[in-house]
Amino acid sequence: MKRICLFPGTFDPVTLGHTDIIDRALPLFEKLIIGIGRNSSKISMFTEEQRLQWIREIYKDNKNVEVLAYDGLTVNCCKQVGANFILRGIRYVNDFEYEKAIADMNRSLDHNVETIFLTCLPQFTSIASTLVRDVLRNGGNVSQFLPDVVVKSL
Repeated sequence: MKRICLFPGTFDPVTLGHTDIIDRALPLFEKLIIGIGRNSSKISMFTEEQRLQWIREIYKDNKNVEVLAYDGLTVNCCKQVGANFILRGIRYVNDFEYEKAIADMNRSLDHNVETIFLTCLPQFTSIASTLVRDVLRNGGNVSQFLPDVVVKSL
């Protein structure tokens, strides 16, 4: 069985914390699919197409990375793309508690999908898309938190 992993999130915007998790997960899987989840209860700052484009550009030289947008349950997306792993990044202990609850629910829905947690490197623990959006809305400089591709497009 191929090791195919889905890394779900909103990636609004893609941060250095996201790319840290992706880059460190790449050697673990034969294919890493970055899934931009459509969440009707969240209003995104950046369009879905913009977020897809950023990820495609960042990983254009890596044939093991794919990106897609999906609706509905993450485990259903896993089935559609043949992923048997879900990747989640952990910054703090409270992230783990929240993510474990989701992992347990996903496991109940599909026992063939395993959730893998990677912790952020210390320099990325304070980077959250929500905080980056707040700084952006208030005219602050976010270049230290974002990949160059994202910074150039802002």
